[in-house]
Amino acid sequence: PASAPPRSPAGMAAEDEAELNLLECRVCFERYGPGGQRRPRNLPCGHVLCQGCVRALGGPERRRLECPFCRRACGSAETSDCLPLLQLLELLGPGGGSVSSALGRSGGGAAGPAPAGLGLRLALGGWGSLVNPTGVAACRRSGRLAVAHDGKKRIHVFSPSGFCLQRFGERGDAGNDIKYPLDVTVTSDGHVVVTDGGDRSVKAFNFEGRGVLVLREGFCLPWGLDATPEGEVILSDSEAGALYRLTADFKKGILNKCQMIWSQLTSPRGVAVSQTSGAVVVIEHLKAQGLNNSSTRVKIFSAEMDLIGQMDSFGLNLLFPSKIYTTAVAFDKEGRVIVTDVCSQAVICLGKPEEFPIFNPLISHGLSYPVGLTYTANNSLVVLDSGDHSIKIYSST
Repeated sequence: PASAPPRSPAGMAAEDEAELNLLECRVCFERYGPGGQRRPRNLPCGHVLCQGCVRALGGPERRRLECPFCRRACGSAETSDCLPLLQLLELLGPGGGSVSSALGRSGGGAAGPAPAGLGLRLALGGWGSLVNPTGVAACRRSGRLAVAHDGKKRIHVFSPSGFCLQRFGERGDAGNDIKYPLDVTVTSDGHVVVTDGGDRSVKAFNFEGRGVLVLREGFCLPWGLDATPEGEVILSDSEAGALYRLTADFKKGILNKCQMIWSQLTSPRGVAVSQTSGAVVVIEHLKAQGLNNSSTRVKIFSAEMDLIGQMDSFGLNLLFPSKIYTTAVAFDKEGRVIVTDVCSQAVICLGKPEEFPIFNPLISHGLSYPVGLTYTANNSLVVLDSGDHSIKIYSST
């Protein structure tokens, strides 16, 4: 293929400026870091500051501060880690480096169009409506979408047409509050189940927002989850390196069983269950020494939890044209594995478990930092884009 045209100096300057805006605190202009004073923190209004500036603005008692950009007041306890930026810093590695090199971009021309037959039908959310969203799930009976994000009310429920039906899950310490949601799923009987990284729990709600069950079964850091066709929940524990199967009567608020079904995984996060075969796919986040060496690995299991296949970023890079760093995974109705890739800002089909991996880009433009995937009952593809705080729904044209 023809090489991309060279960037103009003005284009490179604009890209560099955008990168500075992304990686530096806009108060002290220091580069964000994974810990200490430079750790990026969300304010309730959605703006991001480093931990040092949050403490400085809070004064000696560190009780209240005012956002320097929109002047909204909040308490220091209302701030939270900015997960998308922390994930990007993890991808950049301890040596820093540029966003473009970490994501494997050449900086060339615009990405190609999406394949024929798949078009953007609806976009929801946006800055202010959603704040750094982390998970999305679809109810297969009603078509409603549940989104987890870092706003004042952590769960938003949208109708199939995009109308916001419900908001619930206040930030706080009460039993039904949500401190920091990492992922969300919807069970076959219409319950919204959320992993809460803030207090390391799993919480279930009905669609009206009433809490029905809180599970703290000794989880280290529950992260990704997906519902099976039978109404069970498959859950990843990132710090424990394990997968669990949760069986519960959510209507009665009773946990029947919490069973570990796989262990010795490396930081498992995103997980998905095939609605046809019951196969399970999980994304592991691997760390290696050196700059930009963080990578991911996709593992596929049968419904009986036999390992079918696996492929890491390095192996995929040997087969395909670019480094692939996956952040979310789903199965389509034919049982094919679909992943997001933040390196190419794309959604890619890796094929069915028995043919894994193939390489078929489904969406190759219009995304900035895709972190969530799900399919609706009518096979529309829903992409959660944390880069512009939106939900993008694609369907056959």
